Amino acid sequence: MRKYKIYKDIRKGARIWGLPISLFALLILSILASLLIIIFSFSLMVIVLAMGWNLCWYVGLIKMASKKNLLDFNKVFPDCISNKPDNLLNHVEN
Repeated sequence: MRKYKIYKDIRKGARIWGLPISLFALLILSILASLLIIIFSFSLMVIVLAMGWNLCWYVGLIKMASKKNLLDFNKVFPDCISNKPDNLLNHVEN
């Protein structure tokens, strides 16, 4: 009987090639743009530059994905939203 191991990293999010879905989409857009450039201006130098660009872009995206605080936008909105006029006497800073 075949045994299956338990997948414990379900809360880490989906990753393709080590990238989250949004960063992977940016990588694919860059690859498609490079392919269009190669098709319309075919030369060896353009092919080498496109490969180098996409490799550097992939490494940069991997570095960005590994640093969690670089793309942390959790604290965008304030804790309390009110229509009352601001009273400077009892204004509390967190």
